[in-house]
Amino acid sequence: LTEALVVSEKIKIKSHKGVYSVNFDNHLLDNAEKILVGESHFLIDANVARLYADKLRSVLAHKNTVVIEATEANKSIDRIIPIFERLVANNVRRDHTLIAIGGGIIQDITCFIASTLLRGLAWSFVPTTLLAQADSCIGSKSSINLGKTKNIIGTFNPPNEVFVCTVFLDTLENKDIFSGIGEILKVHAIDSATAFDRVAADYDHLQSDRSLLRGYILQALLIKQRFIEVDEFDRGVRNIFNYGHSFGHAIEAATDFAVPHGIAVSIGMDMANRIAALRGLVHEQHYLRMHPVLRKNYASFAKTPISLDDLLSALMKDKKNTSSRLVLIFPVGDNAAIQREEVSPDEIFRSQCHQFISEMNA
Repeated sequence: LTEALVVSEKIKIKSHKGVYSVNFDNHLLDNAEKILVGESHFLIDANVARLYADKLRSVLAHKNTVVIEATEANKSIDRIIPIFERLVANNVRRDHTLIAIGGGIIQDITCFIASTLLRGLAWSFVPTTLLAQADSCIGSKSSINLGKTKNIIGTFNPPNEVFVCTVFLDTLENKDIFSGIGEILKVHAIDSATAFDRVAADYDHLQSDRSLLRGYILQALLIKQRFIEVDEFDRGVRNIFNYGHSFGHAIEAATDFAVPHGIAVSIGMDMANRIAALRGLVHEQHYLRMHPVLRKNYASFAKTPISLDDLLSALMKDKKNTSSRLVLIFPVGDNAAIQREEVSPDEIFRSQCHQFISEMNA
């Protein structure tokens, strides 16, 4: 990476509510009080609370702290109701701030509550996973599950502030690092083939070289910033950030969330590339160029059984679809540009999905 990618202290993101900042601070755990904003209510991942009980003791001792098990089941409309009730019991007011400490699940829960409780509250975010630090911490979205349908309810509500502390990554499991790298690969693929190839070349060093990884976190956010600032509400060009996600979300649903999100996205990108090549949307060389690093990133889940019927059923529920066609994101053309394409869910598409799953599990 060039010197331009050295992590700066702050990124400023423009949103419909004004400018919010992403602050890079690896000393945050030594001074957790700096995230306090007036009257605060903390929503914290239970695992983070256990791992950092000493460093976060002031937060955990706070009268308005709510500890949440960060499971996919808890990111659902019925499981969020008790959190609303707890906040109301804690006398939350419209001039208070919700502070999320955790990964994407805690982010989604907090953002959704901040969007709806008392018709809107300010909120801030301390992302503790690589996936959240490199991708979801900016962009304003909240996504909540309804039954088995993933991310079908949601809002657009940017945080007031984001604090990125990569020290939290030291306690992540390998699968969570791979999950975050999956999103980094996605964002760079959207930027350009050259950007993706650069990450692919550095892939084997990302886990051991924290400075290198921090540079890619920053670069991923800077790439995403370009898109969300012109299409915050996901009505146009930002759609391409769903690359790997329609297939990835369907894989998560078809495996009962046994595959972590960013790893499912890695599979989803590989699947999108393979099907694009089979459909003649892109030359096979682009699938072959990207396949080795994507496969490496999901290797430990490559044998996970995926029901074709469950996969297709989940794809049909995707909120981006039209009434009769699937709206999917594929690489297209000589430069493998990431683009939106509409696909009929016919037998040809079904057979292409089956071919990819068979090859993946082989």
